[in-house]
Amino acid sequence: MTTLQDIEEAVTHLPSPELGRFRAWFAQYDAEAWYREFEEDAKSGALDRRAERALKDLAEGRCSTL
Repeated sequence: MTTLQDIEEAVTHLPSPELGRFRAWFAQYDAEAWYREFEEDAKSGALDRRAERALKDLAEGRCSTL
């Protein structure tokens, strides 16, 4: 089994063109993983709970202007 340390080491030795291909692949992979997690949160109601808490904090004055 490959460890994170093994992967980090391999990435540091990639030639420039391969590093570019890896970056593009990983960006796509990461975006798809984030989207799946977001979808799961939406389906489970987790986002609703967070929104309700944020609106309550706003109504109770626990927010500041950015």
